[in-house]
Amino acid sequence: MNTMIRTQRVTFGLILAASMVAGAHGATPAPEGAAVYFVTPLDGQTVSSPVTVRFGLEGLGVAPAGVEREKTGHHHLLVNVDDLPPMDKPIPADDRHIHFGGGQTQTTLELEPGEHTLQLLVGDHLHIPHEPPVMSEKITITVE
Repeated sequence: MNTMIRTQRVTFGLILAASMVAGAHGATPAPEGAAVYFVTPLDGQTVSSPVTVRFGLEGLGVAPAGVEREKTGHHHLLVNVDDLPPMDKPIPADDRHIHFGGGQTQTTLELEPGEHTLQLLVGDHLHIPHEPPVMSEKITITVE
């Protein structure tokens, strides 16, 4: 069997298994008052690329993806996303849905000049948003 096809089958199998576990898992409750926000940049700010983005979190601790601890989660940064992902499924992982499964609380982004929107969404150990979702307001920045 071709290595590429075998890799695709294994990847699909892992995604299928994760979604089955997620479906049986149910939503992880968010502590009352939990909030995520941007430390930098601020809404309406004009910045230069690369952009340093720092995440703030209240009422919830940070734990890496795959580590199940009560009252914890990890950050996901949504870049130029118009519609939020489903709140009962793992957050997609692509160029616009950036995962920080290692427990990171900041990143540096290379962004083209122009307006961009950013939003933070906290996921549990399986990348599923808490109930209720812990997400920031969407901010708009301008890159020079």
